[in-house]
Amino acid sequence: MERRIKLKTLNKHITCEICKGYFIDATTVTECLHTFCKSCLVKHLEENNTCPTCQNVIHQSHPLQYISFDRTMQDIVYKLVPNLMEDEMRREREFYKSRNLPCPKDMPQQQQDSDDKANEQAHQEADYHRQDEQVNVCLDCISNNLRHLKRRFIRCSSQATITHLKKFLAKKVLNGIERYKDIDILCNDELLGKDHTLKFVYVTRWRFKDPPLRLQYRPRVDI
Repeated sequence: MERRIKLKTLNKHITCEICKGYFIDATTVTECLHTFCKSCLVKHLEENNTCPTCQNVIHQSHPLQYISFDRTMQDIVYKLVPNLMEDEMRREREFYKSRNLPCPKDMPQQQQDSDDKANEQAHQEADYHRQDEQVNVCLDCISNNLRHLKRRFIRCSSQATITHLKKFLAKKVLNGIERYKDIDILCNDELLGKDHTLKFVYVTRWRFKDPPLRLQYRPRVDI
């Protein structure tokens, strides 16, 4: 039996908390999975580094690198809301036309593929923060329930966070990056917050000690 439901009962799931309108170019924060309109979220992150919904820190210095276009959510919104896609396309075309610019969505597929290829190449040629200030880190296991790293010493960007290290360790010692929440990282026997950058840890916990920065890891619970 077919059951009809009112669109308003779904609104809280398909509207942006910032502008209160339906998602346009739905974009999700990869750390907490909250979704917003792309333009709303980017504007918010120009002056903030936290999620507008849960206030969790996305990244202390590069939050825009931790958001992602949510094609599935956007397709759902367009299917649920009558004429939304057509109205948005019309407004977008009018916007670019008023500025004598071609609308990206009207570009031939060949040109779009060429642009995508160029973007991919640029991404591959990026330095991946190699130009950042670097921090030498020694990672020691303090539990018999986890494997020890074959190579304890790593060198990475000072902007990397404790969450990045936890994901690295999860992949190496738990055989699954998705299990990073099962690992705790400590410095001087003090548990470190997931959003602390290595720069912050070095300055506040290791400033007057010789490098490398020594961190310990252990399972959060018995594994």
